[in-house]
Amino acid sequence: MKRIILIILCVFIVPMSSFKKAHKFYVSVTQIEHNEEQQSLQMISRIFIDDIEELLKERYNDSIMLGVEKETSGVNKYLKKYFDQKLLINVNGEQKSLNFIGKEYEEDLMICYLEIENISSLEVIEVSNQILMDLFEEQQNIIHVKKGKQRKSLILEKGKDNGMLKFSK
Repeated sequence: MKRIILIILCVFIVPMSSFKKAHKFYVSVTQIEHNEEQQSLQMISRIFIDDIEELLKERYNDSIMLGVEKETSGVNKYLKKYFDQKLLINVNGEQKSLNFIGKEYEEDLMICYLEIENISSLEVIEVSNQILMDLFEEQQNIIHVKKGKQRKSLILEKGKDNGMLKFSK
């Protein structure tokens, strides 16, 4: 019996102890939807709180804290500035400006709401998303774009941080 327990320990438990440190996955997901009625692109970007907090500390102020209860004042100003630099949207051949509407927290994610106004039609969208790429080499930014019933996606990473999607009328 002792021998069986020893074998179980050697086969299952010892190898598992070598996986003490889990590999960190660096990803953000941005959903973009063309709202034809409101003539706008409405965006929701989901980013891990600890990753964006680390970036904001490194880039702007090392005392920044994110979270519902402990948030540093002025964080939205830094987020807007960062999004303006790192998330660039070109619609139908024209560079567009983002409106940072706000954010909320859900478990370990920060959910940011953005909008581009005065978009009556969406035929071609070019997205450059370098969010967190200046801090994390392995960062991937997934972009989902929806126009009516059409859905298309991009996976952007360092060295290939932009892409273009075409939609039918």
